[in-house]
Amino acid sequence: MFRVAIVGRPNVGKSTLFNRMCGARKAIVGDEPGITRDRIYASVNWAGRIFEVLDTGGMVPDVRDIIPEKILEQVGKAIRESNLLLLIVDGRAGVTPPDEQLLPIVRRSGKPIWVVVNKMDTPKIDDHAAAFYAFGAEELFAVSAEHGRGVGELLDAIAARAGAGADAAEPAPEQAREIAVAVVGRPNVGKSSLVNRLLGVERAIVSEIPGTTRDAVDTLLIRDGERYKIVDTAGIRRKGRTEARTEKISVVMARKNLERADVALLLLDAEEGVTKLDAAIGGYAEESGCSIIIVANKWDKIEKDQATVDKFTDSVRQRMKYLAYAPVVTVSALTGQRVSKIFDMIRQAWEGRQLRVPTGLLNNIFAPDLTEIWTTGNPGQNLDIRYITQARSSPPTFVVFTSGRERLHFSVERFLVNQLRQRFGFHATPIRIRQRTKPPRKRK
Repeated sequence: MFRVAIVGRPNVGKSTLFNRMCGARKAIVGDEPGITRDRIYASVNWAGRIFEVLDTGGMVPDVRDIIPEKILEQVGKAIRESNLLLLIVDGRAGVTPPDEQLLPIVRRSGKPIWVVVNKMDTPKIDDHAAAFYAFGAEELFAVSAEHGRGVGELLDAIAARAGAGADAAEPAPEQAREIAVAVVGRPNVGKSSLVNRLLGVERAIVSEIPGTTRDAVDTLLIRDGERYKIVDTAGIRRKGRTEARTEKISVVMARKNLERADVALLLLDAEEGVTKLDAAIGGYAEESGCSIIIVANKWDKIEKDQATVDKFTDSVRQRMKYLAYAPVVTVSALTGQRVSKIFDMIRQAWEGRQLRVPTGLLNNIFAPDLTEIWTTGNPGQNLDIRYITQARSSPPTFVVFTSGRERLHFSVERFLVNQLRQRFGFHATPIRIRQRTKPPRKRK
């Protein structure tokens, strides 16, 4: 597929342009320089052509801090992957020394370069773009990414350049299933390291600095014929600990990615064990309805004996009783220990959330057995269930019709969920119970 990389120094509007081009808020935007760090991809369908756009972090040459260095590495990979480079500059600021420093770096790639002069909000200041003709680029465009001015013309030109190398926009054939996997957890537990290990490449920036990942970085992976969309999310902090606007947006986007995921890998630090924040994030994952696998990272740093795994699992179950259905796996993203096992667990979790139980089986066999088991264990207490049906899957949701007008006690709901798991499986997946009571009588 034809690829276009958006490059430039910090705070020139690269992510704003990226969002405008792909028609969605995929990258975090703000006034703070250096918000984007990893490579972010999006497909664009324009003028009968489909091409891919890459957003990158702001390039700062000759800086030895770890994050700017890592960003430069990520930008270099994006440039190598791309067919066309859009060098974004700030038209209101004019030609700056950092822009001039970046030009030879970008030229060394040998890729065609178009200069996009951003922040040209009105025609009155279009003359400011003329100074950038000195860069000698193939094309120059004056745009306002924030307001959309000139972006259509830019997309037209990209679609024309993509030409026969891009895929024509036609109804896509039915594709194999794609499992969306969100990697979530608090800051600095190794989410990006695990993502890179799962993918087999350094897709996300890794450092010991908490909060390195800000945007949700998603990557398609095909393994053993199965399609996975792996999403690396920002570390979720307590609300009171997220002071910067960027961090707050990162946390919101991380929680939204949970809602769109089929399976969540809830990452814990095996050295520290389960913290209150881990338990809170587990609650977010459970509320979202995705299947959950608890991944204890940094297991290579633990002193172990034969009972270590069982003791750790017991501590997880004690601190997160509401995730009793979630399997626990111990891994090391650093060494790769047991990481490959996660793929089998993801497939099992996905299949568990797709499971549907026929209504006839629920009412002819399961409901009578359920009533008998409940009555035996709770003499004198009736379980007044008239009818059960599975309303949906992903997550499995059951509607229980009762003859009385009282709500089911939570202990009855818990008993029902446990019996559904015991009888039908629903591996690693939350089960939802919805009740329909007998409507009140209408007064004559």
